[in-house]
Amino acid sequence: MAKKETNLTLGVSESEKVDEFMQSLKHPMKNVVEYVRKIILSTDIQIGEGIYWNAPTFYFTGKMRPFDPKEYKRYIVGFVFNRQDCIRMVFLQGATVSDKTTILEGEFKDKRKLVVFSSLADAKSKEKELKTIIKKLILQMK
Repeated sequence: MAKKETNLTLGVSESEKVDEFMQSLKHPMKNVVEYVRKIILSTDIQIGEGIYWNAPTFYFTGKMRPFDPKEYKRYIVGFVFNRQDCIRMVFLQGATVSDKTTILEGEFKDKRKLVVFSSLADAKSKEKELKTIIKKLILQMK
């Protein structure tokens, strides 16, 4: 049975849902989340957002060839809030991008990579590299 289409797989942004989520977010590094969200959305006008996997998730909203929703081809990156001492982000296709910056971490068999932010200063120091990785992922999607 085919997986149900969602606004993520269709490329429809749901910013109002992310705004609501952010208003109720209780995390000691909420300021980092807000800062990184702005970075991601400012990287390309074709980046949309929604709440998937219980956190803000960012995806490509432009035209793409048809694909199996289980492949998550639109998916760029999503927040993970399971730790209180840092903000982690998961790039499902992170291993497909050449990363000379070394901000992508982890060795996962399914192409995932992580970026970890330990503070607002850390997020600011990784801004340029984060945008570079996102732009490379978007180029692969077009």
